[in-house]
Amino acid sequence: GIKKFLFKRIYSEIKLKGEYFMELKDIMTTDVETVTINTPLKEAAEIMKKYDVGSLPVLDKGTLVGIITDRDIVLRGVAGGNANLTCRDAMTSDIVSGTPDMDAREAARIMAYRQIRRLPVVDNGKLIGIVALGDIATEPNLTNEAGDALNDISKPTGPVS
Repeated sequence: GIKKFLFKRIYSEIKLKGEYFMELKDIMTTDVETVTINTPLKEAAEIMKKYDVGSLPVLDKGTLVGIITDRDIVLRGVAGGNANLTCRDAMTSDIVSGTPDMDAREAARIMAYRQIRRLPVVDNGKLIGIVALGDIATEPNLTNEAGDALNDISKPTGPVS
């Protein structure tokens, strides 16, 4: 689609200019804990606790179909009185992902725009890693992008009640 076309064009322009370029495959975490659409929320919460993470990619037959966060479990499950739901019932399915050859700066911009702290990395429809804002922040040449992204992520999207 148009997003893929624009990314390839931006990618080519950056390569041609010879600017500093770090691909997601160079900074992503590849040992990613996941759940399936049928995983009970309680089990997802236990996995989050065990690995000290706040979100897990949700797979259906090996394909990334969503993200479940600790917040999703609380708001869509527990607070709604539905602790017996599965990840399919509470996950965020409108997900955005990166590719292994995506520029880390572009990933930071996407994360800022979508107000997310983690970006799944997908290759040929399969999850191969995840990049956290912290992964970008630890790269000396990318600290400004990470700071800008965190600033945008931290802005409220609406009134807090």
